[in-house]
Amino acid sequence: MDVPAAHYIGRLAPSPTGLLHLGHAATFWIAYQRARAAGGKLLLRNEDLDPQRSQPQFVDAMLQDLAWLGIEWQPPMLSQSARLDAYREAFDRLLASGTVYPCTCSRRKLAQMTQAPHEDDDEPVYSGRCLPARGTVSSFDSNASYRFRVPDGESIQFADGGFGPQSYIPGRDFGDFLVWRRPLGPRQPGAPSYQLACVVDDAFMSITEVVRGADLLRSTARQILLQRALGLPPVTYFHTPLLRDATGVRLAKRHDALALRTLRQRGLSPAEVRSRFTPE
Repeated sequence: MDVPAAHYIGRLAPSPTGLLHLGHAATFWIAYQRARAAGGKLLLRNEDLDPQRSQPQFVDAMLQDLAWLGIEWQPPMLSQSARLDAYREAFDRLLASGTVYPCTCSRRKLAQMTQAPHEDDDEPVYSGRCLPARGTVSSFDSNASYRFRVPDGESIQFADGGFGPQSYIPGRDFGDFLVWRRPLGPRQPGAPSYQLACVVDDAFMSITEVVRGADLLRSTARQILLQRALGLPPVTYFHTPLLRDATGVRLAKRHDALALRTLRQRGLSPAEVRSRFTPE
């Protein structure tokens, strides 16, 4: 296994919005094996920024399922819900630099953008409805969400450990993307997007390689732009093939029959579950 070995730090980053399924397990197992091969560390991040869907019982379940599968990680676990001040500080730096601008698009669309996007529901290329004149620096408006202004036409390239050389063109492959969401209710705070929180936390945890599913390849280009804008160190990436069900649909948390908890209750051993990790 070709793994960068110098001071390797990897991470697992599940969200406690449902039970871990076979697809999660396959990617997490690869992350674990790559950290072991490098003689490095594997950290755990609890991506619990969705107050409506994140549940404590799912945190307990993911810890139990990871241990049952045989994946070891180095404590303590980092929970994103405890790091809102760090995300706001990073957002304020983007705001002061003029690289973000307020957006007043519908709450429904913005709520969909706070979770990690996937290949079949990626954030659409933004129309530019709220785009101000270049060079405009906005003051913070707590009633607005904020988008990152991408450099249209620039090729964002990276060498992926799993899928080889990648190239995405901002303005064509993805548009100005959400970095801060206005409050969804009268007593709720604003919140960072998945993209911003992920970049801030990877830097804070000193992650050297991110292992995750191929549905997040496009997000890597967005995150490279954020790393650059915030002056954060680059990260290497290793994306894994997606597991699909018998009909060819990408596994999701709605696939209860393929949840690790369900497979355990059916009497499968960890080794039998790991034998199913090959994509269809």
